[in-house]
Amino acid sequence: MSRLPKIVYTKYMACSLDFFFAHQNQAEKFVDFLKRVSPIREKKSSELISVNVHTSKKSEKVSYSCELVPLCKDDLLALPMKLARQIGNIAPICLVYRVGTSINVVDPNTLQTADISAPIFWRSPFAPLANVTELTEFVVMDIEVTGRPQGRLCPAEVTVARSADLGVNDITYFTRTHLGSVLHAGDNVMGYHLAGSNFNDANFEHLEQNDTLAARIPDVVLVKKSYTRKRKNKNRNWRLKRMDKDEGELLPKKQDKDRLEADFEMFLRDVEEDTDLRNTLSLYKNKAPKGKMEGIETASMADTEETGDEDAPKIDMSELLEDMDELELED
Repeated sequence: MSRLPKIVYTKYMACSLDFFFAHQNQAEKFVDFLKRVSPIREKKSSELISVNVHTSKKSEKVSYSCELVPLCKDDLLALPMKLARQIGNIAPICLVYRVGTSINVVDPNTLQTADISAPIFWRSPFAPLANVTELTEFVVMDIEVTGRPQGRLCPAEVTVARSADLGVNDITYFTRTHLGSVLHAGDNVMGYHLAGSNFNDANFEHLEQNDTLAARIPDVVLVKKSYTRKRKNKNRNWRLKRMDKDEGELLPKKQDKDRLEADFEMFLRDVEEDTDLRNTLSLYKNKAPKGKMEGIETASMADTEETGDEDAPKIDMSELLEDMDELELED
């Protein structure tokens, strides 16, 4: 991949992230990069700054507005029935398992996959039915693999119970999942609890009004295996570089900082658990003696024995890069 154009500075706004460039062609190159990694729609506008009446030269400020799809990995979707038929007659209740140049979805019941391209999505955009902040923890009571693996997906029938219900009641849920290759009896797993839930979503309401489709709505949709982590920040041997940003006058409140830290910790865990996501990032060896360096995000250096993350996925040192910025020549 070619190098990205130099960003003059980055500024956080209320509902956006602004990138400033010195030249228009640099901004256009950045827009092209966004198109290669995410489904977006763009809008160009220009503002006249000044005009030289003697030479007829003018100075303009050109802006590109790029809107990202409001969908993320592991989101639960209730597809419009017309769209579900258009992309292969997939079940309307499905999961987002990857977002790249298109939106890749999977039906956990049948393992059928489909792609939603950017033009198709923006023709009639929709929001997710639920996102990862609404996940519920379940315990696998019993599991039986029902078919051959298809890459990382493996069909299985699972009986689960909510972790919060253990010792309180005997309610269990039967469901089908695509996680047959990673789940075992006794494991914890995160999923969406649809039974008894109320969703303010027009597409989901249309499914409930259709007797055939309503009978196929599962009680639980399992998303990913959950690992026991005693500490928020574990001792990681890797780190990610981040761009410098200007928060301007919108200084985050304490609760916003806590939310951002929690979101970033969740992202770090996704990097450890998802090899496909890891292949799109540059991970560097963590040699910093302290938790943070200027412009670089690192994990806190705590004793591994205290974290309780022995079962959690870890990144091998062979996947990490040396940070050339830290290599200094001494006279």
